[in-house]
Amino acid sequence: MYRGRRRVSPAVALLLVSLGVLSGCTNAPPPPVVESTSSTPTSEPPTEPPKPKVVVAGIDELRGGFNPHVLADQSPVTDALSEIMLPSVFVPGEDGERVLNSTLMESAEVLEDADEFTVRYRIRTEASWSDGPPIAAEDFVYLWEQLRRQPGVINPVGYRLISDVESRQGGKTARVTFDRPYPGWKSLFDHLLPAHLLKDAPGGWTDTLDYGYPASGGPFAIRAFDLDRGEVVLMRNERYWGPPAESDRIVLRAAGRSENINALRSGNVQLGMFTADASTMEALRGLGEDVQLTTMPRPVTSTVMLRPNSPQLSDVRVRRAVLAALDRQALVETGTGGGPAANLPAHAQVLAPSQPGYVPTEPSGEFADGPDSERVARLLTEAGYEHTGGSWVRDGTPLNLAIAAQFRESSYEAVANGVADQLNAQDISTTVVTPKGDELYRTMLTTDPDVQDPPRSAGIDLAVVARPVSADSAATMAAQWGCPAVDPDTGRTSRFNMAGFCDQLLQPTIEAAVTGEVPFRRASERVEPALWSGAVALPLYQEAQVLAVSRDVSGVRDGAGFAGPFSSAGEWVGTPGESYDW
Repeated sequence: MYRGRRRVSPAVALLLVSLGVLSGCTNAPPPPVVESTSSTPTSEPPTEPPKPKVVVAGIDELRGGFNPHVLADQSPVTDALSEIMLPSVFVPGEDGERVLNSTLMESAEVLEDADEFTVRYRIRTEASWSDGPPIAAEDFVYLWEQLRRQPGVINPVGYRLISDVESRQGGKTARVTFDRPYPGWKSLFDHLLPAHLLKDAPGGWTDTLDYGYPASGGPFAIRAFDLDRGEVVLMRNERYWGPPAESDRIVLRAAGRSENINALRSGNVQLGMFTADASTMEALRGLGEDVQLTTMPRPVTSTVMLRPNSPQLSDVRVRRAVLAALDRQALVETGTGGGPAANLPAHAQVLAPSQPGYVPTEPSGEFADGPDSERVARLLTEAGYEHTGGSWVRDGTPLNLAIAAQFRESSYEAVANGVADQLNAQDISTTVVTPKGDELYRTMLTTDPDVQDPPRSAGIDLAVVARPVSADSAATMAAQWGCPAVDPDTGRTSRFNMAGFCDQLLQPTIEAAVTGEVPFRRASERVEPALWSGAVALPLYQEAQVLAVSRDVSGVRDGAGFAGPFSSAGEWVGTPGESYDW
């Protein structure tokens, strides 16, 4: 509603007039005149946000396949990404012994009052995957179910001893029951996988991890993955409940060795992990004191497997003849190129040279320098072969051996070709095949006893493979040299090991070592001589890489045991890099 002007009362009007008269009668000076000045506000330049801290790590190559639990995906990059992103219940301590990962776990303990051997795992309430869901007992269940039944996996023995995994307290407690006592239980549940994303995904176990991990439980998560460019970009995981990463971004960049060395020299790369040969080492040393070099042994031993379940190698005399035809030192030189791995020659069947307790078990004088042609001829003749027309022939069939090495594993392909050349020089015919990793380890080097009787290899007589080692040496021995086990739930028999080897006389000793009834050292003293005598494998060398760290990055640690430098990635402090709209 419209309002008119307010009227002033006579009393108020009289007061205002009186004040005006009084002010006119004073001697006070007039108020100062304030000049009006128009000021234009000055605009200060906007403050630029600080540039993100970035660490660029040079690597040899980037190829698909990053499941840390399968033989086909073993690689330095898989080691690196799994250490950064996939949490483990136990981790190597400073002395290499397994210690509880207190960032992930509240506790993990054997329940002394349980009827069966039982371990209770309590997961921290705040532990979660980068996409939100909690890290929970279902992740334990998923890993157990996959590793006990999938072919081509690394060290499944401990998981096959588990009879049940129960989820309690809203999934934050996993109660794991074993069929038998298992002293190596601390080696289980490394690199947990996000079950909520994998368990129902098509090809969840075999294909989903071909391009990294869909969620992270570590200080970084994958932000970009470009296989064609050979680059992986990791960004700080904002959902990580542990100490926040010191750097904002880590970039893994694949390039040739000379390119990576030049990038270290120019400062475009602050850290490098290389499989180096002698010339690469010389170039790295040429970088001087600005770059620190450290040899990093990997948890794999390069090995030539001679498969007893191959029809052509079922006779131990033929296998021994094959070994007598080989120049072992030449094969080591071929595989290592004279790099750091050449200083880690392997002379045992179970432990790798850098592992605690390693001692050479190889019989003295068993492998002379260079091939022994006389021994080759004698052994093949004893096995019923005749040397005719430049070939060794039995029952009208020439001895022709198929040698396998994983596709795109250049050092293993080179060793396989070297084996072929050396056998050909002794008139033993060969064929080299290079299948993809999944085909090699899941199909060609595994035999299902329930399908084939007697078990036969899938056309592969020899294989040049990366033989993994682990924190539980007894379980490693059982996985690589033990006989197939029977699943009590399904009655199915597990597949043969990739050597196709089974000795029922050794099996009780191997099983007793796994359950702790017999100390590993005593068990290995019986098993190792039998393996050498059976001529089922020729260990060559333990793989190793070179860690090159420039002065532009700090906080990089070698990593205890086989954890490697990427286990400390959250502590790396990089240099200011370019910002992205991510």
